[in-house]
Amino acid sequence: MTKTAVVTGASSGIGEATARRLAAEGYHVVAGARRRERLDKLAAEVPSITPFTLDVTSQESVDALVASLDRCDVLVNNAGGALGVEPVAEGRVDDWQRMYDTNVLGTLRMTRALLPLLIGSGDGVLVLLTSTAGFTPYEGGGGYVAAKHAQSSMAGTLRLELVGEPVRVVEIAPGMVHSEGFAVTRFRGDAAAASRVYEGVPDPLTSDDVADAIAWCVTRPAHVNIDRVVMRPRAQAAQHKVHRVSG
Repeated sequence: MTKTAVVTGASSGIGEATARRLAAEGYHVVAGARRRERLDKLAAEVPSITPFTLDVTSQESVDALVASLDRCDVLVNNAGGALGVEPVAEGRVDDWQRMYDTNVLGTLRMTRALLPLLIGSGDGVLVLLTSTAGFTPYEGGGGYVAAKHAQSSMAGTLRLELVGEPVRVVEIAPGMVHSEGFAVTRFRGDAAAASRVYEGVPDPLTSDDVADAIAWCVTRPAHVNIDRVVMRPRAQAAQHKVHRVSG
């Protein structure tokens, strides 16, 4: 029987790349996101992808997704993102709340709802897409850093709580990824400011690079758990150490 993978935040960037890659690996992929028109376009290009309008900040939306599923073998908690670059002293509560609700509570809602199906599959894989921001704070990272620290802690806690169950818990923590829309959203639509993040950086990671790592972890034998993958471009040694070349 064909296995089913659910990918959140699948309308662009890493989520879309992951949906495409898992479909290529033979999975029936349920691609969830708020932007249904983009999901429909994706599904039209890849027949083994089923679009589903999903808002991970809404329990009703999550429940509707679960009710539509007969099985779930893989859950990729990718929905998330960053908002703003203000210092903590000027942090916007609404932005912090939105980042926490999407990155952390969205992961909680999806994981709690789909765990019974993951366990029932006999070989479930639960993937949490975190970030190197979940290990190392940086100026202007405030709410995003806090949310990713929380999400990373959730991955470790789940692994402890699910030991003995037929579920693997995988954390993927990328560094600098030049993915569609991420920096633009963070800079509140300022495309010029977003482009400066990657200025002069030779070959930042792409969404396909991250999707490749996710697919590799998911397709290991059932007894092999890849606890955590930390991945950065060669040009990035740490959050604050990035090699840039002049044009």
